[in-house]
Amino acid sequence: MAARVFFLFTLGYFLSYFYRSANAVLAKDLSRELGLGPAELGFMTSLFYLAFAAAQLPLGGLLDRVGPRAVTPALLLVAALGSVVFGLAQSFAVLALGRALIGVGMAAALMGSMRAFSLWFPRNYATVSTLLVGLGATGGLMAATPLALLKEALGWRGVFLLGAFVVALVALALYLGVRNTPPGVAWPGGQRGNGLGEVFRNGRLLRVAFLAFAFAGSFLALQTLWAGDYAYHLGLTALEVGNLLFLYSGGAVLGFLVSGYLADRLGTARVLLASALLFALGLLLLLLKALVPAYALLGFFGAFNILTLTQARELVPSHLVGRGTTLVNLFGIGGTFLLQWGVGVAVEALGYALAFGGLLALLLLALGLYLPLLHKSSG
Repeated sequence: MAARVFFLFTLGYFLSYFYRSANAVLAKDLSRELGLGPAELGFMTSLFYLAFAAAQLPLGGLLDRVGPRAVTPALLLVAALGSVVFGLAQSFAVLALGRALIGVGMAAALMGSMRAFSLWFPRNYATVSTLLVGLGATGGLMAATPLALLKEALGWRGVFLLGAFVVALVALALYLGVRNTPPGVAWPGGQRGNGLGEVFRNGRLLRVAFLAFAFAGSFLALQTLWAGDYAYHLGLTALEVGNLLFLYSGGAVLGFLVSGYLADRLGTARVLLASALLFALGLLLLLLKALVPAYALLGFFGAFNILTLTQARELVPSHLVGRGTTLVNLFGIGGTFLLQWGVGVAVEALGYALAFGGLLALLLLALGLYLPLLHKSSG
């Protein structure tokens, strides 16, 4: 039963990662067929993250009171509806609506899994959660070269209509195939009070949250749209773009899988700082058009942004861990929305060089504010 719980929740997160990444390969088709400029493309794609972020805080209460067995499949059905709307869209407004519905629907894929795993795998929670993220991130691989080939066979609309069917099947499998808790373990239910005031007054946590905004936000804004659109801008074919995104997402899978291991042995703060600096190097190489090493660095070291959630657990009392990690996740996903949209506006007005240079400057600012945590962790 435990293996089935792990598999089905991981499958849900796989779909979330696929959908968030798909527009990077489809950017050229969407722009051509619906006449989208960079700003519109960036805003529409970023709506996934705006809707996803908006759902986070109420989602936490629902997961605590009702449990992931019902909440996660119910929201996945919203994502399936969004996929249909997106696939049938004939205008920017309908396309944007579909993208937002997908974002709401995928909001519980990760947090619902982690809520379930906290009771199903209490003794090896960190290991199982890292494995979930690493395996689920292979959805980004599916949204690279395989998606480019599938799009050639079915068209981008066919991909989303087929995807809606798959998401609905996974929702049904989750509802019928998992339990909130292992047999014999009672569901704890929610607790009164939200503790958000105490979380927001935690200065160290807010420094981590801002790093998540810049680091996770840049990583996902690039992976799920601008890394692909930039490669198209440089004149690469769809298959070449898919291969570069496969390199990016493949590196991310490896990064997710090793990040926790390294953090446990070297310290979360040290590993997070080093990985963010190497991600910054990837941004610099992107500006220099050294695409292969840039995409490899951005994918592998960008995945280490997940350690902001690990560090959040270290900076709050045990009764506030859920709220603290949700806050940091809110900043990371909210950052993805703002940066993905902002890059589109900057590209349209100023070009790619200044847009990517802005991401680099923001990341360096966040690292400067983060440095005191490194000293406290060392001491």
